[in-house]
Amino acid sequence: MGLFVSFEGPDGSGKTTLTKYISEYFEAKDTPVLLTREPGGISIAEKIREIVLDPNHKEMDDRTEALLYAASRRQHIVEKIKPALEDGKLVLCDRFVDSSLAYQGYARGIGIEEVWNMNLFAIESFLPNVTIFIDIDPIVGLNRTSQRGAKDRLELAGELFHQKVYEGYKEVIGRFPDRIKVIDGNRTVEEIAKDAIEIIEGILND
Repeated sequence: MGLFVSFEGPDGSGKTTLTKYISEYFEAKDTPVLLTREPGGISIAEKIREIVLDPNHKEMDDRTEALLYAASRRQHIVEKIKPALEDGKLVLCDRFVDSSLAYQGYARGIGIEEVWNMNLFAIESFLPNVTIFIDIDPIVGLNRTSQRGAKDRLELAGELFHQKVYEGYKEVIGRFPDRIKVIDGNRTVEEIAKDAIEIIEGILND
């Protein structure tokens, strides 16, 4: 079996850049790597991503949003993540179930326990071997995303929502302290990647 690593953090924390950097590092060492993301990674999940993040879907109910993320996650696991792990690959995933707990469970007010139970049906207790949380102030992250151009539906949710997301992540980290490793995101990509790579290589070498 391979190793499943997920990356979490507020919007604008640099996860996408970081995972690409780490992927290239391990590929250069001839480690088979799968780089993927949530929601997305496969055709069905990418279509769900378009629905969830479309800023025109203002009428979307919070529980509908949570269910769509769980559906996307289920298909992603069975179609892409598990087969890659069975092939012995290092799977690097930009977001996984912890995002749902922080965004929909805490920030949307559905309840972390409720969203966790909802996702248990989808993931069947399947979790990453390790989760790396990139810790930055959510307002700093929002300022970064504002420079990208058009914003998606969640990025448009406002500062208060994203502050709640950050609080939600802290709650989730407290629930899974052994799995989730926190890294200071207020540094260069190279410095953040160095810490993340040390965590991953430590597990691979065990």
